[in-house]
Amino acid sequence: MLVAATPAEALASARKLPRPVGFVPTMGALHAGHMALVQRARDENASVVASVFVNPLQFGRGEDFERYPRDFERDAAMLRAAGVALLYAPSGEAMYPPGFGASIDPGPPGRGFEGASRPGHFAGVATVVIKLLHALEPARLYLGQMDAQQLAVLRAVVRDLDMTVEVVAVPTLRERDGLALSSRNVYLDAGQRSAAPSLRRALAAAAHALAAGDGDVRQATRGAAALIERPLELEYLAVVDPQSFAPLERAGPGALVVGAVRAGATRLIDNETIG
Repeated sequence: MLVAATPAEALASARKLPRPVGFVPTMGALHAGHMALVQRARDENASVVASVFVNPLQFGRGEDFERYPRDFERDAAMLRAAGVALLYAPSGEAMYPPGFGASIDPGPPGRGFEGASRPGHFAGVATVVIKLLHALEPARLYLGQMDAQQLAVLRAVVRDLDMTVEVVAVPTLRERDGLALSSRNVYLDAGQRSAAPSLRRALAAAAHALAAGDGDVRQATRGAAALIERPLELEYLAVVDPQSFAPLERAGPGALVVGAVRAGATRLIDNETIG
């Protein structure tokens, strides 16, 4: 596996790889969910590239940038064993050199929910992903369905900027009790971890009610919210259009139930498709 540390090194190395190339962007702290993205990329492409970069632009004030889990040697070993051909692991200065000041507006899909809870988050995500795509020139970009709003934002940005990369959504990988795999799960204490799967159960209950009933979002989400267990604190539970992320008052198959809870200093997000 080749390792590149600068945009120029990444571009030169990526252009030598057999085509098509599939790309899996990560912030490291890899788990089975990331490896499912890599496997899907391997199944559908001649070469796979990945990145490990903890992006400071997508962390807000008071968030966990400094304590975000980092273990580059472990991550690199996992990617090498999974057959990744090129790992792009830039430093902060290589990604954002002195004088850097550009930012990509994520547009309407990024303005509510996570965008409202974390101002600037999706601008940071969009900016770093576009830079990574320019450095690696993949045919396909692999993203997890768990970050559904991020998926909607990046699909919109790729479309609006006339980029030719195909965005591929990969289903969420979960623990046995239904909790979505996330690098931040390591922050949960025993009580929080025990309650954490209640977010998925609440979203699934709302999705089931809307699929089986008359599509009344307010009634379905009110009942589902009651399923969130302490010590989790519900931030939002809503139903949205999966492409625009606009809230819906009535919904049926294909709409997305989204939710976020706070577990102490840690936020957990998840989603469930109706039908």
